[in-house]
Amino acid sequence: MTMVTAKWTIDEYHRMIAAGILSDRKVELLKGEIVEMSPDGEPHAYCSHEAGEYLSELLGKCATIRQTKPITLPNESEPEPDIAIVQRLGREYREHHPYPENIFWLIEYANSSLEKDLETKSKIYAEVGIPEYWVVNLKKLHLVVFRDPIDGEYATKFTLTAGKIQPLAFPEISVAVEQILNG
Repeated sequence: MTMVTAKWTIDEYHRMIAAGILSDRKVELLKGEIVEMSPDGEPHAYCSHEAGEYLSELLGKCATIRQTKPITLPNESEPEPDIAIVQRLGREYREHHPYPENIFWLIEYANSSLEKDLETKSKIYAEVGIPEYWVVNLKKLHLVVFRDPIDGEYATKFTLTAGKIQPLAFPEISVAVEQILNG
């Protein structure tokens, strides 16, 4: 017997949220499946918060930094990345979460969720054309950078432990890797 899981649309997921069905659960929608999110440990919470503050100061009015807020993707996904660097659309975000075309790049901090962030989420983000995706491996303290989405995969992947990186969306800005890794 083959087991088939029920898939949910973004609209159905929003209706569950509005009805309070998911109010006591920390979940996100990934490719039509409602997935439990790992709780944030102290290093995760500290580093992601500090990196968000750093990026906010560094990018100024160039972008909005959204921390642990949903983004809406056309592949029946509504993940909540730790940091989303998005266009400054102001009140437009009262009507919808950022769409792929509004997103400059995403950052996830991973300890227990490392496999999900490196494998599942990288494919979800590449599939919808998010140009850049960073994963901070909190166990090894290194930054995995994904770029150049092609056919549902990132064509470029490299790892940094120090130095500076220029985001694709803002090549004139240098981001200190240490600030992203350690806050």
